[in-house]
Amino acid sequence: MRVKLLLAFLGLCIMSRPSFADNNIKTAGLAGSWYPGQPAELSRMVDGFLATASGALAQEPAGKSIGVLISPHAGYVFSAPVAAYGFKAASARKVSTVIILAPSHHFSFSGASVWAQGAFETPLGRIEVDTDLAARILSFDKRFTFRKDVFEGAPGQPENSVETQLPMVQRAFPGARIVPVILGYPPDADVLRSMADALALAVGKRDDVLVDVSVDQSHFHTEAQAHEIDGRGLKAIESMDVEALWQGHRDGSMEVDGFHVVTAAMLYAKAQGFGKAKVLKYATSADTTGDKDRVVGYASVIFYKDTASAVAEAGIAGSVLNEAQRARLLAIARGTVESFVRDGKAAEVEEKDPRLNAEEGAFVTLHAHGQLRGCIGNIIGQGPLYRTVRDMGVAAASQDPRFPPVSAGELKDIDIEISVLSQPRVIGSVDEIQLGKHGVIVSRGYFNRGVFLPQVATETGWTKERFLSELCAQKAGLALDCWKQPGTRIEVFTADVFGEKK
Repeated sequence: MRVKLLLAFLGLCIMSRPSFADNNIKTAGLAGSWYPGQPAELSRMVDGFLATASGALAQEPAGKSIGVLISPHAGYVFSAPVAAYGFKAASARKVSTVIILAPSHHFSFSGASVWAQGAFETPLGRIEVDTDLAARILSFDKRFTFRKDVFEGAPGQPENSVETQLPMVQRAFPGARIVPVILGYPPDADVLRSMADALALAVGKRDDVLVDVSVDQSHFHTEAQAHEIDGRGLKAIESMDVEALWQGHRDGSMEVDGFHVVTAAMLYAKAQGFGKAKVLKYATSADTTGDKDRVVGYASVIFYKDTASAVAEAGIAGSVLNEAQRARLLAIARGTVESFVRDGKAAEVEEKDPRLNAEEGAFVTLHAHGQLRGCIGNIIGQGPLYRTVRDMGVAAASQDPRFPPVSAGELKDIDIEISVLSQPRVIGSVDEIQLGKHGVIVSRGYFNRGVFLPQVATETGWTKERFLSELCAQKAGLALDCWKQPGTRIEVFTADVFGEKK
């Protein structure tokens, strides 16, 4: 029995290559090996795991709107008890379509392969493709294509990353459709950002779409080593820290099997407001086999937003600040900067105004004698607005690399300006940019990114071409004409700008 389990775990079972019938119907390649081939047995297994997860999740607080899952994709005796946690948690909402984001285990290629029509078969029946949503994703980027071989896998070793998710989808979300997407490797940060944009634009305001990220954790370390390695990766994921996740895989300290797929999902989650992450369950293969010498790690993670907070913020975030609210934010920024410069500590602040507790991005800008003295901010809200203003006040006074930290002797000469930002949106043409109204973000990949606030155009008097060229060169570290080049991502936002100096 143990040998049979290990064969399913390692993916070494010899079987026929999956075939296609009726053109766009993919038959199951793993049934009877990675998971039961009989419908009744498979249903009992999955339902049992979901029931166990349900009991364990009973202590979870209600009110989470889950938009993204991370689920493992090994043989079911290993991974399904873990995957069930995320699927069960997400089943509290109505899910009509599940986008399955997965890595390829057998092919290196650029871009992404999207299965855009037809259906997949499992012992539980056919699961149809959401053709409209798939077409929207496929048409977003010429690097998104369809490659049948990527979904099939290698001779004798069918691709498991999509198929292992399907029976879980069928039992947790009866009648739901799917959009299977396999992302290419080696990772291309620009492709991942483009996929996140494609998903966000395709899904739009639909609240019945779930993204399921099919990845395992570390492979073939001792159990103690796996816990340590996986702990670092899951910490970066829970912190929604994409840069830390990438750096951890560059230096080898993390080993999420499919970290590039997780990256695209995290960027999508942030764009759609699912800005919180939580590990629901972690285990290793040793929990099934007892072998602690060569283990694989599995995790179930949810990305969510608090529905209570979302309801409370409806109609609040983005609304115009009144004079009292602006004055309060300026007072918070002033008090924070002065206390930090004098005492090395940011003043503790509490604020009950719902408008100032909305999650929004903001910049704090310091001027002295009419000259810039520091400017740092968050484009995307990562907490209540008043706390963002507090934290960016500290950063502007002490962390802007262009200037030395503000000294106590300078405080009397400092005036503060705050910019509260709207949610950025991707544009298709620079003709959409209105100088003086729009702030602009340019980026290529994850690490080359720059932003100018709307007031930069007003203060400098630059033409649009000069504005964009300086943004590319000064802020993003790219060529002056990067804004003209295919593959450069351009976003715009607006800002509510106010300051101490009228």
